[in-house]
Amino acid sequence: MDWQDLKFFLAVAELGTMAAAAQQLGVDHATVGRRITRLEKDLEVKLIHRLPRNSPLTEEGKVIARLAEPALTATNAVVMRARGASDKVSGVVRISAPPAVTNYFLAERLVDLRSDYPDLQVELQPTHSMAALDRDEADIAIRLSRPQNAGAVLRRVGVMKFGLYAHERYLALPPNQWNFIAFAQELDHIPQQNWLRALLADRPIVMRTNDQASQYKAARAGLGAAVLPDFLCADDPDIVRLGTDIAPPLRDIWLMTYPDLRRSPKVRVTLDFLARIISAHFR
Repeated sequence: MDWQDLKFFLAVAELGTMAAAAQQLGVDHATVGRRITRLEKDLEVKLIHRLPRNSPLTEEGKVIARLAEPALTATNAVVMRARGASDKVSGVVRISAPPAVTNYFLAERLVDLRSDYPDLQVELQPTHSMAALDRDEADIAIRLSRPQNAGAVLRRVGVMKFGLYAHERYLALPPNQWNFIAFAQELDHIPQQNWLRALLADRPIVMRTNDQASQYKAARAGLGAAVLPDFLCADDPDIVRLGTDIAPPLRDIWLMTYPDLRRSPKVRVTLDFLARIISAHFR
């Protein structure tokens, strides 16, 4: 049995669907299905019911999930401890962060980290969900809300500011004619979406997408107004910030890792680098 297959099975057990597990693990739906099929073959037992909209556990699957959880936790602890024991700044460091941060801030700044540590490789994982560092899904997480993970090492490193942005021709439109661009409904809980809903006043949402690059490009083209990070739009003359009666949200930026991982020199220097560039830019 491949112990890594348990990680895929337990993700489905926790989240209820293979699609949700795939998103959390950063793989496609087919990979999750293939790993669970292989685990079922190795164990010679059916673990989940493959239904169109969810994947509930079989009775035997429920028992195995309860037994497997502490075993996988122990395995991941061994991996984290071993990674922390190395004294060389080399190898791969995995950073989980919101897509806007990875695509428009981190990617272009990693050259400075690489110039100091040429044997270091960085794996960026753009995602809106919280990577499970204790399940070996990443080494460092950057998040816009304070993580609640027990035992994690946390550091607040900056504040991300937002505004309502659109093509400059929106300045000539009366506000009652504005259209809006929003996140999909599964992200209705985030502060940016809450603020947008407070602004709507029965005005239409013309596009929904969780990809902030698409929101940015659509707003820039004149499709509608979108809630975007200030840093994304600051140097673009083709997009303007619109005035609003309600103050836009501010979100604290947090770095997270675990003590065993932080002992690793490659994680430690990456954390220090991230803290330095984020605190300098997001004040």
